[in-house]
Amino acid sequence: MESHFSDYHKELVLILDFGSQYTQLIARKVRELGVYCEIYPHDLDLKTVRSMKPRGIILSGGPSSINQENAPLCDRAVFDLGAPVLGICYGLQLTAHLFHGRVEKSPKREYGKAHIYIEKKDRFLEGVRDGDIVWMSHQDKVLAMPEGFITLARSDNSPHAAIRNEKGTIYGVQFHPEVHHTPKGKRILKNFLFGICKLKGLFSPRSFVEIATQRIREEVGKEKVVCALSGGVDSTVVAALIHRAIGKNLRCVFVNNGVLRKNEAEEVISAYKNALHLNLKYVNAEDTFLKALKGVKDPERKRKIIGRLFIKIFEEEAGNIGNVRYLAQGTLYPDVIESVSSKGPSATIKSHHNVGGLPKRMKMALIEPLRELFKDEVRIVGRELGVPENIVSRQPFPGPGLAIRIIGDITKERLDVLKEADSIIREEVEHNPAFKHIWQSFAILIPVKTVGVMGDERTYANVIALRVVESEDAMTADWARLPHATLDAVARRIINEVPGVNRVVYDISSKPPSTIEWE
Repeated sequence: MESHFSDYHKELVLILDFGSQYTQLIARKVRELGVYCEIYPHDLDLKTVRSMKPRGIILSGGPSSINQENAPLCDRAVFDLGAPVLGICYGLQLTAHLFHGRVEKSPKREYGKAHIYIEKKDRFLEGVRDGDIVWMSHQDKVLAMPEGFITLARSDNSPHAAIRNEKGTIYGVQFHPEVHHTPKGKRILKNFLFGICKLKGLFSPRSFVEIATQRIREEVGKEKVVCALSGGVDSTVVAALIHRAIGKNLRCVFVNNGVLRKNEAEEVISAYKNALHLNLKYVNAEDTFLKALKGVKDPERKRKIIGRLFIKIFEEEAGNIGNVRYLAQGTLYPDVIESVSSKGPSATIKSHHNVGGLPKRMKMALIEPLRELFKDEVRIVGRELGVPENIVSRQPFPGPGLAIRIIGDITKERLDVLKEADSIIREEVEHNPAFKHIWQSFAILIPVKTVGVMGDERTYANVIALRVVESEDAMTADWARLPHATLDAVARRIINEVPGVNRVVYDISSKPPSTIEWE
């Protein structure tokens, strides 16, 4: 088992990040092809790079110009380590610059779809034909090739859209093969990984589960591990994985903070006990949280109150277990990337992040078995572990729960109104297979009442706003163009079935400039 672990890490592909918005997409595509990769800042020191023994190196794109002052550079010796190198967009321009080619600002910026034309056949572009579409996003371009390099393909605006050195160890593309707008981009990456780097593709969710299970057993032994569960994908998959490794020595704590969705506590408890057979302690702290939130309108205060109370309760429960040496946490790879980002220190952990703010005095060693994975990979691992689909495919849900979807005061009455409205949109959208592409769909209770007519009588009741968005990673989001029939069904049901509501509105703003959540 250990040799298998070593095998897929021996196939490490290193991605050096020059600030591209697409860098994580490169990693996702490489992982999808069965090759393990990691992202690091562009200026990672050479000694560290050498110690990692990468089998391939990819230089990402970026917003900078290679000719600007303080342009981001990597160590020139990266090209001399023996691992094939692929430069993408800025990465190609950087390669040309470091090998004394000429890169200049183009009078015509090339952005969007372009067609490439093969200048020289090469295994790197196997499967690519003249006229195939690629996605460009650049203003600089290579005008004079470095000595010892040849052109593989051109576009109308880029005479050197794909290049390689004569030895066939350094490649570059002016376009972005990692985005879906380049239809044959994944094929090009596959050619680089398997044709140029000679990799086998040993990484998969199944191999990850086997290896991670063994590692946890070896690290933890017979010690106890405590894990805070939220009902979300990350914490649930962490718990399922560690339970597979050490069984009953995993102690899970699920705290009901009072601002969960309708029937959520019951559904989650059932899944944890009946499907996953976890050793679970359920703490119903609904009254405690609602009392602490009484009269609080400011969203950041809500977050802090919920976060601090959770920490206090979790700390007490962990203390009651006794002799716990390890704390499990659902850190994912994007969190790790952020923490080592070349763009500066990571953002402060959100005040509602359940475990992130646990007191240092707890003095437990962290176990973060998902820290190598992206969100979509975590879902696949969850399915491999038998996590119920209603949790694996669950939409993102904020730590402060419905507290930040009730604008203004949180009372039991207002919470009940939102729970009922939210359950309807979940039934009509979240649980409808036709809307699997939806990132999030939820209801917001607005602190406004409007006049209406119900049963020939005047009403003065609450307004519910609906927020439904499509997104890939929550960094940007667009409002979903739901069918009118669906919007009509949701609105009619909410008004007819939820006492105290006489109006439903639909949020048609995108992120940016708006955010997904209202608070």
